[in-house]
Amino acid sequence: MTTKTATKRSSVKPSVDLARAQAVLNAEAEAILSIRLDAHFLQAVEILRKCKGKVITTGMGKVGTIAVKLATTLSSTGTPACFLHPGEAAHGDLGLVSKNDVLITFSNSGKTREVQETIARAKKLNGMHLIAITGHPDSPIGKQSDIVLSIGAVTEPCPLGLTPSASTTAMMALSDALALVLMQKKGFTKADYAKFHHGGYLGKRARKEAKQASDRPRMHLEVVT
Repeated sequence: MTTKTATKRSSVKPSVDLARAQAVLNAEAEAILSIRLDAHFLQAVEILRKCKGKVITTGMGKVGTIAVKLATTLSSTGTPACFLHPGEAAHGDLGLVSKNDVLITFSNSGKTREVQETIARAKKLNGMHLIAITGHPDSPIGKQSDIVLSIGAVTEPCPLGLTPSASTTAMMALSDALALVLMQKKGFTKADYAKFHHGGYLGKRARKEAKQASDRPRMHLEVVT
């Protein structure tokens, strides 16, 4: 980049930059609000609730980071989960998969080669349930899955139209909805939360509020016959 070009770009008015930033926020908010939940979401929650093993999440690149986030959220809210990197799966890590597990895949395009290979082998080895979170339900990954949760067609606010941004935000919001509805269905309490969060501010807060709830006097109603 030449000095002249750099000077030209740096001279853009702050108001223009703020308008661009606001457009990004608007696009990401719209991506979340455009998600349409249906019976597939409820089916996914039920599959996860009945899971007798662990939940495994997987995805490549930036959506892989979202998959890691879901695994950690599930683990801290009563559902054992871990992340499986598709690249490492081909080099032995697929061995952590068992027939009682559920695999959740993340891929906006639904065509990510490494993810396709991972779920095909996992399904062949263990016949596990597969849930896909994608923007293209009719994609190869969508077709291999038992349940597809679609974020719909998302336009990225990136100037190039390429950088995953609105799509990853939508995926994270949808996976949060999945985890928190599942948490409620399981009856996960603040006392349970405190068991897993023994450190940090959240752990201290959970223990305090759980104790307050247990110390609260209960009402005893006299039954008149």
